[in-house]
Amino acid sequence: MIVVLLLLAVHTAVNAFLLRRPRRGRSTDERVAVLLPLRNEADRVTPCLESLLAQRGVPHLTIHVLDDNSTDGTSAVVREIAGDRVHLLQGTDPAPGWLGKPNACRQLAAAAGDADILVFVDADVVLEPDAIAGATSLLRSAGVTLLSPYPRITGAGRLVQPLLQWSWLTFLPLRAMERSPRPSLAAAGGQWLVLDRAGYHAAGGHEAVRDDVLEDIGLARAVKRSGGRIALADGSALATCTMYDTWRDLADGYGKSLWRSFGSAPGAACVVVLLLLLYAVPPALIAFPATAAWAAIAYLLGVTGRTITAAATGGRLFPDPWLHPLSVILFAYLVARSFHRRSRNTLSWRGRPV
Repeated sequence: MIVVLLLLAVHTAVNAFLLRRPRRGRSTDERVAVLLPLRNEADRVTPCLESLLAQRGVPHLTIHVLDDNSTDGTSAVVREIAGDRVHLLQGTDPAPGWLGKPNACRQLAAAAGDADILVFVDADVVLEPDAIAGATSLLRSAGVTLLSPYPRITGAGRLVQPLLQWSWLTFLPLRAMERSPRPSLAAAGGQWLVLDRAGYHAAGGHEAVRDDVLEDIGLARAVKRSGGRIALADGSALATCTMYDTWRDLADGYGKSLWRSFGSAPGAACVVVLLLLLYAVPPALIAFPATAAWAAIAYLLGVTGRTITAAATGGRLFPDPWLHPLSVILFAYLVARSFHRRSRNTLSWRGRPV
């Protein structure tokens, strides 16, 4: 176990060193379309929209906003803030076989016209003024079709949400993922995605992931299947994302998709058990003299991996990494909850069944 944890910590450090990062102060002359899908976001869209309107270094920028049948006055808020500086669309309901977000993103992509680059942003993301220019420049310099610059996560769930970046850096060989044509070796975060428009359409666009609850990862896989390349990046210096305000919101948000993340219930069980053995069991064994030494080393190696991840992605260096065993236990609970609700057909999001 010690050897495995040591190798994983070293791998985390190597990935953190190699992790791509958009640079500040960039500019681009390409035609960029920002695509913002909204559904009942009246109380949170303002910071996002204001940050989009403040973008610089992108003279040929258009902003397209789609109101996906909101019932809370979202469109009125958009008009009040942006006026005619954005293209506001009224969305149509998903056709049979389509989920809500892929349907909204499909309509937005169709409205982007002849843009060279598509930038999908969620309503809980706030961008720095040079974020889009920096991400667009990195997309081109890295030579990829899809770039996923992951923002710094704020709000509820700071023990759980950083596990996503940690899992990428710990278990996924990032540069090998970029070079590999295998669709199974893919990762992306849908909060902020930057794509070459021609590559997006060659991959089938969101129609290729119309029924995928993990449409971000599905889109990355579709890009690979079409011969494109993908890359992850640390976008924490250029974007923040307040995904959830309460623990209940977080549990529901994770619940709608965790059941889909592992391929099957047995696969999920294997992953969860392995994580618990590696990261949750050792601290419990520190109290026993016969196992105290190796258990303490194992615990500290887990803390080291989380600390490296936090330093590399704008996370909290204390106390979160030291609570890594608790994070893994909470994650295991969320996985079990997601499968339980899936088995009872009670999963929903934004008022729509999943």
